Amino acid sequence: MLPLDLPPDPPSSRLQRDWPATRAEGLRRVAAFAPRMGGAYKSGRNHDLGPDRREHVSLLSPYLARRMVSEAEVVEAALGRFRLSTAEKFVQEVVWRTYFKGWLEQRPRVWDDYRAGLAADRAGLAADPALAARVAAAMEGRTGIDAFDAWAAELVETNYLHNHARMWFASIWIFTLGLPWRLGADFFLRHLLDGDAASNTLGWRWVAGLHTRGKCYAATAANIRKYTDGRFDPAGLVRDPAPLDEGPLPARGALRVPEVPGGERSEGPAVLLLTTEDLGVEGFAAGEAWSGVATLQLTGLRSGAYSGPETGAETAAAVHAFDAAALADAAARAGQAGPRSFDAATAPGDIVDWARGDGATRIVTGFVHAGWVADWLAGLRPALAAAGIALEERRRAWDAAFHPHCTAGFFKVKGQIPAALRALGLPA
Repeated sequence: MLPLDLPPDPPSSRLQRDWPATRAEGLRRVAAFAPRMGGAYKSGRNHDLGPDRREHVSLLSPYLARRMVSEAEVVEAALGRFRLSTAEKFVQEVVWRTYFKGWLEQRPRVWDDYRAGLAADRAGLAADPALAARVAAAMEGRTGIDAFDAWAAELVETNYLHNHARMWFASIWIFTLGLPWRLGADFFLRHLLDGDAASNTLGWRWVAGLHTRGKCYAATAANIRKYTDGRFDPAGLVRDPAPLDEGPLPARGALRVPEVPGGERSEGPAVLLLTTEDLGVEGFAAGEAWSGVATLQLTGLRSGAYSGPETGAETAAAVHAFDAAALADAAARAGQAGPRSFDAATAPGDIVDWARGDGATRIVTGFVHAGWVADWLAGLRPALAAAGIALEERRRAWDAAFHPHCTAGFFKVKGQIPAALRALGLPA
């Protein structure tokens, strides 16, 4: 085993207390934070005051990442209280996640390259014990950089970090500690409750200077002191770092159109397959009668085919527990309290047999964006096609409105927010 062992995960009781994995809890958080979605969010959003003082942020990201609550519902709550000009910063933060997903959909090779690069970086650790020891020290919070070490511990203990802390952490990992960026991105993805392929991968690339080529994010001691209320005073941070360069971006391709466009419904009996890509059955599968309902939990694939005890790179138990509870909650809302359960070890033929056994000619699921769930489903599609079973993805109107604009930098999307919201029937 490589020396990447981490402290044990927190007890499940703490997870249940802090992050109940239900849509009802997500909606409760939307309502509770709605009064702060205007000027209070704009003025306080960059302040990381520690894990016990998170009042400046909504803590909605684990629910949004799985669409237990939708982007449209959250933005509607903001615009129900404030004008768009007042809630602009909050709305933009919601749209950032959409932007990253839409951008990666048009350049899925960036995800493939990340996975291949991560495997190479792990092989490099096996060949370089000194580097492996430095990576282990960073993950275990033993670098001597006060802020960084505190954030490493907070990530493992709480499965969450403030967005500003994520940027600082990634910058220090890459430029001050000189560690491979993909190993840091993987560390996040294995522990963050809200981790998703697009936001995590592209967020790290943005800090490194690979997303907006030639422009990186530099963490500074003064900025950290200011926005952590003086909790930290890190020494030795690299000033004016040079952005990483991995060559030109892959050419942008066309957005993938689901087999059945959003809003349309094909004929024939159908089963519902729930994945953590979209657990908002109220939004894409409301009012339908299903021949059967199943969940597909692929949490262990967050870290790729090389994840597992033999590498010391398991996805955190708390993330597994949240996904399992969230899937069960969605199945219950779809009318099935005891659904069939599938996972990464499931053979494609087992899903074919399930659909056939329930008399279905279609498997309906939410739209699956580029990432580990899409990778797994790519191996399922040939078996379904051979059996004459359609895999019908339901795309959200939100994605259809925003993704065509996610072609370059965020500012292009930012300019389209008012028009996109009006097209969705939201006040703008």
